[in-house]
Amino acid sequence: MTAAFTFPGQGSQAIGMGKALADAFPVAKAVFDEVDSALGEKLTAIIWDGPAETLQLTENAQPALMAVSIATLRVLESEAGFSVGRNAAFVAGHSLGEYSALAAAGSLTVSDTARLLRTRGLAMQKAVPVGAGAMAALLGLDYEAAVAVANEAAQGQVCQAANDNGGGQVVVSGDKAAVDRAVEIAKTKGAKRAMLLPVSAPFHCKLMQPAADAMAQALAGVTIKPPAAPLVSNVLASAITDPDEIRRRLVEQVTGTVRWRESVAYMAGQGVTRFFEIGAGKVLSGLVKRIADGAVGVSVGGPNDIAAAKDALAASA
Repeated sequence: MTAAFTFPGQGSQAIGMGKALADAFPVAKAVFDEVDSALGEKLTAIIWDGPAETLQLTENAQPALMAVSIATLRVLESEAGFSVGRNAAFVAGHSLGEYSALAAAGSLTVSDTARLLRTRGLAMQKAVPVGAGAMAALLGLDYEAAVAVANEAAQGQVCQAANDNGGGQVVVSGDKAAVDRAVEIAKTKGAKRAMLLPVSAPFHCKLMQPAADAMAQALAGVTIKPPAAPLVSNVLASAITDPDEIRRRLVEQVTGTVRWRESVAYMAGQGVTRFFEIGAGKVLSGLVKRIADGAVGVSVGGPNDIAAAKDALAASA
């Protein structure tokens, strides 16, 4: 198997995502109905009709993106013969996408995943007062250089690498003043650009410890099964299958670095040549080309993508 199934993270959301699939395929509509039922509200109405600022709330964006990913996968299964167990060498997801990956691989039920992501979103937002933290993208620096910038900027506060996305794109996260310093320091260290990101909380840093504690409690109450394909963990950048370890790494992920560059490189090193990005947007497909020479990113998010995905899967068999 030379294919990996990957699942996008926050930032890929857009009003109307998944609606064309739900309108065209009952299996997709059923996923959205299940998520609405699990949350006890019509999240689908927000996804399809907005307003955008409501969808962008972390508590909504996280389960919404998962719903779109799993709805897309269900269409790929029914219309293009996709099977996680049969076709995927690995599953992986960027931050919240790791939960989508686990739902795709049968480790978590869709309903449990929706509730976990609602809890995760609320806990991450609550962990730090609005305005007290920040995140910034440092472009044109490699990971080691970005870590050095974060360490220099900390000055007794929190500033750490949150996302190592690859292609010279590293995101730092922490106390607002420290992240502001990192932006200025990065410009003197050769960064092409350094800019604050429009996020509501400083994700994937030590300030998120209250959210990690909340997720430890929430994850303790759900059943996690071995995945149908190994999960490449964000915090390890290597594959795991043991349910207890999956639970532990999901907790670590809240405060730990999303090691996406290393994760893609790991999968490529194991023989993966096609990375299917299942769900909203094309962010991960764009990163694949910058990380793994010769690898192909295939984004699948709407009805018009299904036939091409089927062909790409056949080519990876």
